[in-house]
Amino acid sequence: MQLIHAPLGSPNLGLSERAIRVDRQKLSKRLWRGVAEDGQEFGFELERPLKDGETVWETAAARYCVRQEPEPVLEVSLDLPASAAAGIGWAIGNLHLELSAEATRLLAPDDPAVRQLLERLGIAYRESTAVFRPGRFVRGAQAASLPEIQELGGSHRH
Repeated sequence: MQLIHAPLGSPNLGLSERAIRVDRQKLSKRLWRGVAEDGQEFGFELERPLKDGETVWETAAARYCVRQEPEPVLEVSLDLPASAAAGIGWAIGNLHLELSAEATRLLAPDDPAVRQLLERLGIAYRESTAVFRPGRFVRGAQAASLPEIQELGGSHRH
């Protein structure tokens, strides 16, 4: 088993990738174990939680990356006024539930409380599956062309 304390600073992107698939809850922890798709075992004792896509170990033939598993989410299209999107975000946050915003949609975990809220407010939503990254929000007019989604960071969590 390989013991990992931090992601690699400069991974060799030319190597083939071996995924270590984990769910969002495990990825948010600092102490955990995982197994790559080729059976290589890892133990994680981290200073900070890893992010989806980070490389944690390399061999001469491959680099090992953590990959967050997609999960059931509820998707609200942002084809609505900005004030309505802000109201939806406030309402979900007021329940202390998690939310993320992409250029064209809001995402929340598929939770009965979120479903009830959206139905009560008369907001159309659809079930979907996605890699959910709470606290990430696209900002500005050029949001659709951003290479990365901006993040509020850990200091904003309650």
